[in-house]
Amino acid sequence: MPKAKVKPAAARARFAPWADRAAVPLIRFEGVTKRFGAVTAVDDLSLDIYEREFFALLGPSGCGKTTLLRLLAGFEAPDAGRVLLGGEDLAGVPPHQRPVNMMFQSYALFPHLSAADNVAFGLRQERLPKAEIAARVSEMLRLVNLTGKERRKPHELSGGERQRVALARALAKRPKVLLLDEPLAALDKKLREETEFELMALQERLGTTFLVVTHDQEEAMIMADRIAVMDRGRVVQLAPPEEVYEQPSTRYVAGFIGDVNLIETRVGKKKTLDSDIGAIRAAGVKAKTGATVWLALRPEKMRISRERPAGADNCVEATVHDVAYLGDLSVYRVRLAGGRELKVTQANQTRRLARPIGCDDKVFLSWAPDAGVVLTR
Repeated sequence: MPKAKVKPAAARARFAPWADRAAVPLIRFEGVTKRFGAVTAVDDLSLDIYEREFFALLGPSGCGKTTLLRLLAGFEAPDAGRVLLGGEDLAGVPPHQRPVNMMFQSYALFPHLSAADNVAFGLRQERLPKAEIAARVSEMLRLVNLTGKERRKPHELSGGERQRVALARALAKRPKVLLLDEPLAALDKKLREETEFELMALQERLGTTFLVVTHDQEEAMIMADRIAVMDRGRVVQLAPPEEVYEQPSTRYVAGFIGDVNLIETRVGKKKTLDSDIGAIRAAGVKAKTGATVWLALRPEKMRISRERPAGADNCVEATVHDVAYLGDLSVYRVRLAGGRELKVTQANQTRRLARPIGCDDKVFLSWAPDAGVVLTR
């Protein structure tokens, strides 16, 4: 099955405190290392996160993203380096005294308590006045659209409603930072998509800094202002979603974010790229002649047709060997004469009257010189 289509980032206009050299980060990881026996989970990592930012740590299992979250929450202590929040070194500060709260993947709701009592639990532990607790619980349940379901227990709620109770409970103590560990993993696809936009709206309304850990590239692309792509305990690219997708820094990032065709090439004398599919014209070739580089070419940046396009800068002939119809787009897997396989996607903009491109059809793939990104590592 093809990977899920990556949707456009929903970044807020003009929100970019990281671009202001005078801006002071709310969260700072300074040369942080964390080991578990012989395994280094976080490796000399430095990272700044700003107030009101919706920030995503993205990567596969074992890359260190959840460990980083737990270091900030106080559930783990670094072996080296510092974790600062609001300029304060958090070393020695126990979890319950840190101005952060975590929403766990499992939600961890008390099954014998109602939705309202689950939300109120942390506030009662702090011995706040009853009137203040009632007002804050009501406010939180209203924010997550659960008014009228206050008395229901977790087993009487849907998966999405339980997720909202957990979110309301995490926000009730008004933390400076809300930590979300794979918060949407238990939801079905349709509900997950709805909740992504609800979380974005809620975060912007409250002005709370959200730090989300996820392995879901689409989830990070939709919700985050910035994404830190992690691999083996290090950040390999840190940028807004559109930059991570359109300008990946390495083959690893290009392959992890969305679908990509990676073609190994060698730089020719006229800055063309020599490959097993022929000479490729590409923009932004800065490597020396003879150097090995890789062309990262997204499937949607290519065109597929039965007729050879006139005047195309790059064009190769291929045979379709697999087609997936996804409603809004079609995915084609094609095989070139030398055996290389490529993937191309095409938007289904109109209802088809003519015969669509199908398996075993001879086709032509074409793309512009600036359609791909030339990677040196």
